[in-house]
Amino acid sequence: MDLCHHEPAELSSVEAEELQRIKWHRKQLLEDIQKLKDEIADVFAQIDCFESAEESRMAQKEKELCIGRKKFNMEPAKGIQYFIEHKLLTPDIQNIARFLYKGEGLNKTAIGTYLGERDPVNLQVLQAFVDCHEFANLNLVQALRFQEGASDLGFGG
Repeated sequence: MDLCHHEPAELSSVEAEELQRIKWHRKQLLEDIQKLKDEIADVFAQIDCFESAEESRMAQKEKELCIGRKKFNMEPAKGIQYFIEHKLLTPDIQNIARFLYKGEGLNKTAIGTYLGERDPVNLQVLQAFVDCHEFANLNLVQALRFQEGASDLGFGG
């Protein structure tokens, strides 16, 4: 709805100048609005690009995690090496122990195999792994049940 098309025939020169000034400001504002729309569209395009790049990185990381889990479940030491090489895991003993403790997608027997190796690093990981377990507020029956679960890893009875 454009109200500026109908110019009264009886405008004074001051009113005509004011009307021209208003039209000029209107034109400037419309140009500014269009520039802002273009800038907003550019920002949204950049956000979309960033999101798709982030999704691609996440998909790549998930793929590497999957490969690492498979390697670990077949040969635990090579799996840990793969996780470290692909920066999915740091070589820190505590980080390795927490990773094994969580065990997401890892075969319990493979975890037990890794922890059962007599290599000094594996022994340190084993100690840190044991430290991840909380027995403090368990009664004897609960602790024994936990022990039964640990036998799946090749520990206990």
